Amino acid sequence: MTEQTSSAHVALTGEKPAGKTEWIRSAADVSQLVNNSTQARKNANIVIAIALGGVFLDAYDLGSLAFGIKDVTREFHLTPAGTGMVASAITFGAIVGALIGGYLTDKIGRYRVFMADMFFFVIAALACAFAPNEYVLAGARFVMGLGVGIDLPVAMAFLAEFSRLKGRGNKAASIAMWCPTWYAAISISYLLVLLLYAVLPESHTDWMWRLILGFGAVPALVIIAIRSRYMSESPVWAANQGNLAGAAAILRASWGINADVAPDADTTVATPTRRAGWRNYAVLLQGVYLRRTVLATIISIASSFAYNAVAFGLPVILSSFLAQSMLTTILVSLALNLLFAFVGGVLAVRLVPRFGAWKMTVPGYALQLIALIGLALIGRPESVTQAATAIGMLALFLLGQGFGPGSHTMTYASLSYPTSLRGVGVGFNQTLMRASSTLSLFLFPLLSAALDTGVFWVIALAPLAGLVALVVIRWEPSGYDVDAEDFAATGSLTNSAK
Repeated sequence: MTEQTSSAHVALTGEKPAGKTEWIRSAADVSQLVNNSTQARKNANIVIAIALGGVFLDAYDLGSLAFGIKDVTREFHLTPAGTGMVASAITFGAIVGALIGGYLTDKIGRYRVFMADMFFFVIAALACAFAPNEYVLAGARFVMGLGVGIDLPVAMAFLAEFSRLKGRGNKAASIAMWCPTWYAAISISYLLVLLLYAVLPESHTDWMWRLILGFGAVPALVIIAIRSRYMSESPVWAANQGNLAGAAAILRASWGINADVAPDADTTVATPTRRAGWRNYAVLLQGVYLRRTVLATIISIASSFAYNAVAFGLPVILSSFLAQSMLTTILVSLALNLLFAFVGGVLAVRLVPRFGAWKMTVPGYALQLIALIGLALIGRPESVTQAATAIGMLALFLLGQGFGPGSHTMTYASLSYPTSLRGVGVGFNQTLMRASSTLSLFLFPLLSAALDTGVFWVIALAPLAGLVALVVIRWEPSGYDVDAEDFAATGSLTNSAK
């Protein structure tokens, strides 16, 4: 393997693929081979699974403190400001991490960034587990947030660039997999809480939050352990950097495609299709990308604001509805996530190749709007029937989230931009979305205290804004070859690409 080839990490299989040789003359050829591949994808499936493992870590770490924050407050004798510092540290870290991670993903490659951010998760999780005070805990959670923020752009790039363009398991479906993966992680955190709640003696319940946070190091260590065997650089990114030999090696190892650089290919000049740089954030707000960025940003902020207000406030909401024990609250929260949010996410993965992201996001927002209006009208339940109806509205909200915006806001963020802009595109989107999450988590308790259940009228404005944006800007990313825009001549994009 040449020095140029080694610059794009390849997980070698030790065998040469059978079949005719696919000659590569340009980065466009590499993109087409990935888009049109019908072969068994060998290591490519494993790369997607590992990337989803990163998403699992993101969700687990963000939600792991939901049930433990009261214990942290009690153990460290925190003021409300101190509690807010600990709770919000990870989201502030994610805001910074997303901005940096988007740039680095395009600059130095998907593989290097992904492997580096795994160490953030290990170190931060262990630091949280052994934190002696609130300042160390907040600092560790901030570092954990950096890892979360850095990971999403690179994970979405892997999902998009290791999947074909159309048909079952296409790019949109692979990216939508992030949603059920997210809910599975949240559900596992609930299960872990339930297990610890059952086995820990009452005198040691203060260990619960430490064990839950520390457990986040385990999946990260597993990913690190298997990375060298299966993880590869994105072949499309490698080709876009002018490294056709490296891209061909990845196609042979990960897809089983007998690819090689054509003798007449121009390999003397290794010039990136578009040079990575901070100025590319400005490109997102220019030309054909402006409308896509506006749409992706609005629906992501709307989805994040509504979901965080409802989902992360779910234990509080349920306890006020049911006036039951912590155990009942955990069980109902777990059931709602698994039966509705997770199932909705699985449906999104199966159906998006057929219907597209737009036709699924619109009804998803509509279900959420109906659910929030229903919760606002019910108010605080005064009977078993009203309580059951309110829980049904929460279930409807989570189903709509999983089926629609929860899955496909990331599709819009990832597939609205070609390979050269995908990192900064997702990074920009995630920076604003995390800011929305932080604002939502901060405002929900305040609005809830001031408006009681009238807060649902305010939250309902979020899905309404998402619906309006989708109706005004009808952009469908599923099945559209956005990577081809990297190879189009400057100024040659047509209205069909909008």
